[in-house]
Amino acid sequence: MNFFKALLRPDREELESKDKAVISAAANLLQIGEFQLLQLAYRAWHGRDLPEAMVDKLFAAYMLKDQIPPWARHYARTIIADAEQGRIDDRDPTYHRYDSDYQASVPGGRLRFGLAVTALIFAVGGGLVLAELSVGSPAGLLPPYLDENTLKPPEKNFSWGRSDTLTQGRAGAMP
Repeated sequence: MNFFKALLRPDREELESKDKAVISAAANLLQIGEFQLLQLAYRAWHGRDLPEAMVDKLFAAYMLKDQIPPWARHYARTIIADAEQGRIDDRDPTYHRYDSDYQASVPGGRLRFGLAVTALIFAVGGGLVLAELSVGSPAGLLPPYLDENTLKPPEKNFSWGRSDTLTQGRAGAMP
């Protein structure tokens, strides 16, 4: 029955545990996971990284038993207060020290972007030039490139498929 309660009211757990809601809100402000916030809080409180031996214990206490250490609550409240005063930059690398794939910018990103734009300009421009050169007397400036001779109707005996062009003797016969 807990599954259906969670489907009907997904925020029920956060409403029941106000401390967990504070941790979640602070993690959302920093754009990191809740456990990463706990790691940052431990480092801020104790001055060193969370020991490997405590990782599983802290994770089980937080996720399964909803036990939140006082240093984590304090750190989360500090983050929320700083965010309200506009002193938090969620892109600051100090908040992402435990993200394995976090990078503030892509290495060589401007150069790659410039090369991609240049290649795109040459591809589109070259395509337009080739299309213009492939048509003798174009009917218009932009695609589709149709030749003026293709658009002119034939001058003699052109049938639009109307019934008045059929001869009297073959009215019922199929061509």
